[in-house]
Amino acid sequence: LCSYILEVLLVQSIFLSNKKRRDNMASSAIGSYSRTLLRKLGRPITQQSAIGPSSSAWMSRSLLRPRWFASYPAHEVVGLPALSPTMESGSIGSWTLGPGDSFAAGDVICSVETDKATVDFEAQDDGVVAKILAEAGSGDIKVGDPILVTVESEEDVAAFADFTVEAAPAAAPAAVEAPPAPAAAAPPTPAPAAPAAAAPAVAAASGERVFASPLARMLAKEMGYEIEQIAGSGPGGRILADDVKEFTPSAAASATTADASTQAPALASMQTAAPVAGEGYTDYPLSVHAQEVAARLQQSKRNVPHYYLTVDVNMDKLIETRAALNSTMPDEDSQLGMYEFLLKAAGAAMKTVPSANASWMDSHVRVFDDVNLNVVVGSGDSLYTPVISKVSAKGLKAISSELKSFTAALEPVEEGEEAPSVLGGVGTFTVMNLGMYGIKSCAPIIREPQSCALAIGAMENRIIPGEDEEIYKEAVMMTATLSCDHRVVDGAVGAQWLAAFKSHVENPNSLLL
Repeated sequence: LCSYILEVLLVQSIFLSNKKRRDNMASSAIGSYSRTLLRKLGRPITQQSAIGPSSSAWMSRSLLRPRWFASYPAHEVVGLPALSPTMESGSIGSWTLGPGDSFAAGDVICSVETDKATVDFEAQDDGVVAKILAEAGSGDIKVGDPILVTVESEEDVAAFADFTVEAAPAAAPAAVEAPPAPAAAAPPTPAPAAPAAAAPAVAAASGERVFASPLARMLAKEMGYEIEQIAGSGPGGRILADDVKEFTPSAAASATTADASTQAPALASMQTAAPVAGEGYTDYPLSVHAQEVAARLQQSKRNVPHYYLTVDVNMDKLIETRAALNSTMPDEDSQLGMYEFLLKAAGAAMKTVPSANASWMDSHVRVFDDVNLNVVVGSGDSLYTPVISKVSAKGLKAISSELKSFTAALEPVEEGEEAPSVLGGVGTFTVMNLGMYGIKSCAPIIREPQSCALAIGAMENRIIPGEDEEIYKEAVMMTATLSCDHRVVDGAVGAQWLAAFKSHVENPNSLLL
């Protein structure tokens, strides 16, 4: 019996010894294979002591995401995933799981707000949430930036109570994106090239983080705005898309100017920069204002679905009414022009069709109570669009006085001085007069956030069908073209507005009521 027991123990010892040797060979093979793949992927080679015969599932995950050891238990730092082909950043909308919660493949960990939609981030394998690194609503996060830490066992969660990203080694992909050579030549404080860059430089130097929605950042980038200059109206001062749309760069620049005396010479130099001649061409530098206008027009033309409506208007009765009113004003400087009547008619048409006096706000349409008209004055670098507020409530004389004040304010600007505040502002509708240049018609670009713009052509004598016994007659006609944002003003509403405008112009007595 003793001999039999000794024989059984010897067989078990040999079996266990062989099993341990086989396990060590498997672990060595797995470690060698993982090191080879890590070299091909450009990942750092970490300790292999944690890899054992029961860790194949962990190994497949560690090849996809960085795994940090340091003084912490085995864990994974999970970065923000790219949930769409074009996604570059996003923000955490809400967390479904918290520290200590277990999850399986397919479980929703959190919801991520992108520039287009809110998408659920689903787990790809099993694990336990150890630490949340990005709180919900904390702001914009770039793809790949750490958002949470996961472990395999709930027992390891407590060790990550004070975990921070800085405590972990730097990831290798960052070194690939930013090589050591150019990294030394990338200080975040370059010399300002324009006055508008002064405010962002201060914000960057102070290290303050700007919280904005992905859509707001995308709009600011497309419109050429510095996100740091925009004041947020969301929770905790977060910048929303509406804040970007309602942002006025000129107002923000004046509000955030710390030392106007140091910026004024730079602005003057930009406005008076000399042309640069080359071989067969000449470059004319643009002022900051001209660049701002160009950026706004480009953005509006790209974003707004324009369509155009045109109507011919008989100006005979308006000319007679103007002559009758001017006959009571002996002073030529106080006499009324045709433009005042047309602006008044546009304001009256807005009151007749108020749905055209509106703006597209993404999730809703905002209809304004007052009609504030932008009128185009000047040209080139001196092109401005001052606002006549509440034009429908003003008389022709008051409108004429404001137009003359705009012309007077424009004269110093043409001589190189800074534009006064009276030449700025955003109204609810824009009117431009190209008749003085002999232009018959024009399709204007709508200025966001407005939904309509009217272009007035030159008056000319035409032969039109007569009335009663007259077959034909001569009349002074004018062509007016209305540009509409189809998201706000459909074809029927646009036609109603033009019909109301035509009616007020051809029956000018209605403008005196």
